[in-house]
Amino acid sequence: MKKLFKKSLALLVAAALCLGLLAGCGAGEEAGGSDKESKVKIGVSIANFDDTFLTYMMDGMKAYAEKHGDKIDIEFVDAKEDMAKQMDQVENFIVQQKDAIVVVPVDTSATDPITSTATKEGVKLVYVNRNPGKLPEGTYYVGSEEIVAGRLQMEYLAEALDGKGKIAILMGKLDNEGALKRTEGNEEIAAKFGEIEIVDKQTGLWQRNEGMMKTEDWINRFGNDLKAIASNNDDMALGAIQALKDAKREDILVVGVDATPDGLAALEAGDLAATVFQDAAGQGGGAVEIAFKSVKGEAVETVTMIPFKLVTPENIDDFK
Repeated sequence: MKKLFKKSLALLVAAALCLGLLAGCGAGEEAGGSDKESKVKIGVSIANFDDTFLTYMMDGMKAYAEKHGDKIDIEFVDAKEDMAKQMDQVENFIVQQKDAIVVVPVDTSATDPITSTATKEGVKLVYVNRNPGKLPEGTYYVGSEEIVAGRLQMEYLAEALDGKGKIAILMGKLDNEGALKRTEGNEEIAAKFGEIEIVDKQTGLWQRNEGMMKTEDWINRFGNDLKAIASNNDDMALGAIQALKDAKREDILVVGVDATPDGLAALEAGDLAATVFQDAAGQGGGAVEIAFKSVKGEAVETVTMIPFKLVTPENIDDFK
C-alpha cells in the first residue's frame, strides 16, 4: 500500500510537471507571437527643445511615428545643451531596452562615448541634423550637406551686392558641425570675389537674442560700411533684423538658413533678403524611418542627405 501510494504520488508530480511545461511552452509561443507584433521602441534625445528648427524636426519624427502608430513607440527627452546629460539619456534608453536611439547631438566632437555605448549593446543608433563623422556598423546619419547652405547664402549675397562689400557672419555654436561648415561655405564663395570682405564672424549660439546683440555691436563698429549679414540660421537672422530696425538701418541685407515659418514670414515682409530651406520634417521623419527599418532588418543607407534649397521672394510660395 505504501509502495502504491508512493507510485501514485510520483505519477501525480510527473503529470503536474508535464502540465507546467506544456503551459510554459504555450506561454512561450504566445509571447513569441506577441514579440513579433510588438512595437519598435525608439528613444530620441534632442539637443535643445527650445531650438526652433529642432521643434519642427520633432514634428516630423512624431508624424512618422503616428503614421505607423501600431508599430512604433517613441519617447523624446531634452538634453538642454548638456553633453553629459545627453550621455545619461542614451544610457537610460539602453537600460529601458529601446530598440533604437535617435540623437541630435549637443556636441558633434564629443559623440564617441554615445556611439561606442550604443554599438556595444547592439542598439541601432541614428544621428540626425548634426553629423558626428564616424559611423560604425549599426550607426546612421540623416541630414543635409551643411557646406552647401553656406555656399547658397554667399552666392546670393555676392550677386545682390555686385560682388563687393563688407559682410559679417553670425555663427551657431562653435562645437557644431553645421555652424562650422555653413561658415566654411560662406568663406569659400566670398574668396572668389576680390571686393567682398568678411569683416567679422561671431557665435550667436543659434539664439535670436544673441543674434540681436552681436548685430548691435557690428552696427556700432562698422557703421555704414557693413552691407550684409550671413546668419547660420533664421533665428539669429531674425535677431539681427530686430537690431537693424532699432537702429533704423534698412540698407543691410540679412540671409538665414532653415526657412522656418518665422523666417518665411520675415522674407515675405521684406525684412529677410533670403533663406535656405532645410527640410526639418524630412530629416526628423527620415531619422525615425531609418531607425525603424534598421531594427526590422531592412536595408538602409548609412548616410541619407536631404538637399538644401535657396528661398527668395521669387519662389517663396513653393515653401509655405
